[in-house]
Amino acid sequence: MYKIVIDSCGELPENVKQDPHFCNVPLEIEIDGYHITDDETFDQKDFLRRVEESPKGPKSACPSPETYMEAYDGEAENVYVVTLSAKLSGSYNSAVLGANLYEEEHGAKKNIHVFNSCSASIGETIIGLKIQELEEKGLSFEEVVEKTDEYIASMNTFFVLETLETLRKTGRLSNLKAFVASTLNIKPVMGATEEGTIKQLGQARGMKRALTKMVEEVIQATKNTEEKILAISHCNAPDKAAFVRELIEKAAKFKNIIVVNTAGISSMYANDGGVILAV
Repeated sequence: MYKIVIDSCGELPENVKQDPHFCNVPLEIEIDGYHITDDETFDQKDFLRRVEESPKGPKSACPSPETYMEAYDGEAENVYVVTLSAKLSGSYNSAVLGANLYEEEHGAKKNIHVFNSCSASIGETIIGLKIQELEEKGLSFEEVVEKTDEYIASMNTFFVLETLETLRKTGRLSNLKAFVASTLNIKPVMGATEEGTIKQLGQARGMKRALTKMVEEVIQATKNTEEKILAISHCNAPDKAAFVRELIEKAAKFKNIIVVNTAGISSMYANDGGVILAV
């Protein structure tokens, strides 16, 4: 038996939520003294309203090692954990500490491996789906870990945001850059580095042009598309996600395309109208 634990920045499609092999471990969000748990109780509409009204912006906290320990419990002999990029959050370190504490308390009764996704959001999700694919093929625990590490190294994550305000408020972007981008309607096309930090790939004036440029970057960076799952997450922007999907389907054939709405942590950074893509 196996279990795939993904922190709540990784959105699970509805069919995956019903799969007993998967579980989410929630991060926490605080905005102007109001506390939010990033689980099934998350209210995106209310959260986005609070973000817009907040002068300081939201803050997040990763799951505790004890929370991860609880997630590792159960009958599964092989436990795989997928977290936010270690460069962006303490979730990875907390998950590793939780695994160490679990093994100290229970002994080496099960295999636990924590993957640093070097990504976020739907990037974590497709890593989880890859783990399941490998497990269902009957590979050993060590083989699943090896193949998943190779998959993570080959992955790419891209995103375009409607507004840079949350990044500005949380200190991840200068006031000047945010002001210029807002004033000139410039939308940066961003991506993840190999180490899991954020880089700018390009920019365009207007959201549609930026999304089109993002798709161009995706096609250019992706080989053997028919063998790969492509995933799109959007923050309250189904029309933009549909536009991106249409562009993708015209440009290449993928094994499958998944589209989901962002959960709490991804909504915090993508903000209203943001679109994230991973493949």
